Amino acid sequence: MGSKVAASAAQSVADIHDGATLAVGGFGLSGVPNTLIQAVYDTAVTDLAVVSNNCGAMESGLAVLLSAGRIARVTGSYIGANKEFARQYLAGELEVELIPQGTLAERLRAGGCGIPAFYTPAGVGTQVADGGLPWRYDGDGSVSVASPPKEVRAFDGADHVLERGITTDFALVRAARGDSDGNLVFSKSSRNFNPLAAMAGRITVAEVEELVEPGEIDPDQVHLPGIFVQRVVPLTAEQAADKKIEKRTISAPSARGTVQQP
Repeated sequence: MGSKVAASAAQSVADIHDGATLAVGGFGLSGVPNTLIQAVYDTAVTDLAVVSNNCGAMESGLAVLLSAGRIARVTGSYIGANKEFARQYLAGELEVELIPQGTLAERLRAGGCGIPAFYTPAGVGTQVADGGLPWRYDGDGSVSVASPPKEVRAFDGADHVLERGITTDFALVRAARGDSDGNLVFSKSSRNFNPLAAMAGRITVAEVEELVEPGEIDPDQVHLPGIFVQRVVPLTAEQAADKKIEKRTISAPSARGTVQQP
């Protein structure tokens, strides 16, 4: 099949077009494919529909595209401290579909596995199932687009709501290690959404902090097999070290751990 290593981040995203759908990995600011997002920004594409747990913060991650007005729709589960995200949503500039976090994860996984839809108890008895959640405001506080009702069906005496699997034109993810065949290993919390986003994309681009040769990753340690990855972008040492901290917390030294000076 040949190596999947791209010559550059710019080359790897060059075919992303206006109006494309993107699944983007990351959890908060952890495991976010910042280099690929910047490369997308540099192409000037717009009207993007993004599927991601959140939409960046502190002008990092997807906030780069959001602040530039290049995102038309977000499917996610968390607005968080991103004030620009909230402002655009409430002003009617951005369409937002908020989904329970576990449901979002399963919708991405289902799409990647070829499962068109599934039933879940999450959201039964709420507007998630009944419809009416504001997807878009019109700028004066009223709702211009609301979520439609979903099918509800009983299994074993309990109601469940039908949720559709998610597939996207492209997926952008970040991995700690990867080989030229696209096999990936993720670090800690970056494993939450990166593998799922990668599975959902028809064309998946992975930026990797450490690129190794095929066979150097123990098959038993592979978190995502290369069948789901079409392009691999090795990061420079500087890019790999660029990891944002949303809220830095420093604890005071513990008295138990201090060394008394004579």
